[in-house]
Order: sequence, then C-alpha cells, then structure tokens
Amino acid sequence: MPEIIIEEIANAPVDVVYATAKDIERFPDWMPDMESITVVSREGGKVVSKWVGRVEEFKRFLRWTEEDLWDDDKKTCVFRTLEGDWDKYEGEWSFISEGDKTRLKLRLEFEFNVPLIGALIKGLLKKLVEKNSRNMLQALAARAASSESLR
Repeated sequence: MPEIIIEEIANAPVDVVYATAKDIERFPDWMPDMESITVVSREGGKVVSKWVGRVEEFKRFLRWTEEDLWDDDKKTCVFRTLEGDWDKYEGEWSFISEGDKTRLKLRLEFEFNVPLIGALIKGLLKKLVEKNSRNMLQALAARAASSESLR
C-alpha cells in the first residue's frame, strides 16, 4: 500500500496555518482539484465531512466521507476515510512552528483498487496522489501566508 510523506514551509505562524487548515469547507475556494467539501458533523475536535475531488487526468470525480480528529494542543489532524471511492485513505497532518514560519507535514497511506488495474496505472495513481498532496500543501501555505499579510 503506497505511503506518501510531504513537507512544505508556510510563511505564516503556526496558529494561522492551523486555523486555515481546519477551515476545510473553504478548501474548494483555493484548491482547483477540490469540487466540494460539506461538513456533516462537528463535535469538539472530531469533524466528519463529505469530499468530492476532481481527477482531471482520468476525467472523473472521487467521492468519500472522511473523519478528521483535530488536536489543537499538538497542532495535528489524524484523518481516515469512512466510506467512498477510496479503499483506504488515512494519515496525519502536522503543523510545526519554526518561529514566524510553519512546517506542514503530511503523511498519507492510500489504497484505490480498480479491477484489472495494472502496475503502470497504480504507479501513475501514486504520482497523481503525491502531486495532488503537494499542491494541497502549497495552496494551504499560500492561503495562510496571504491571510497573514491581510492582518
């Protein structure tokens, strides 16, 4: 099962980056591959939401329901798919203060089984998930930095 680990530096303090990440309903505003995110429930640090993402390369949408467990003290979010197109989609976001900047770290494990899918397509899928994850962290870093500059 593929695992991806990506890091990015945001030019904004950790509290700003973390708050931007927790505002998941806004992701489609600044993430071109995200069609919609709808929060189903929010109880303390536990958020259940429905996601619809676009995969332009395959001309299709991916849909899933996700559970996020936000830890405001540790500045982390552990997430996992509850149902949907992913067979497995889980991992952790970490937000690490580095002075006036923040190191974002994403660890993601995923499984997406399609009957008769070959090794070549699975390799392409891993590259697409990695590209999308990197784009997400870069977009989050840029969004947090622009929010910080408006203060």
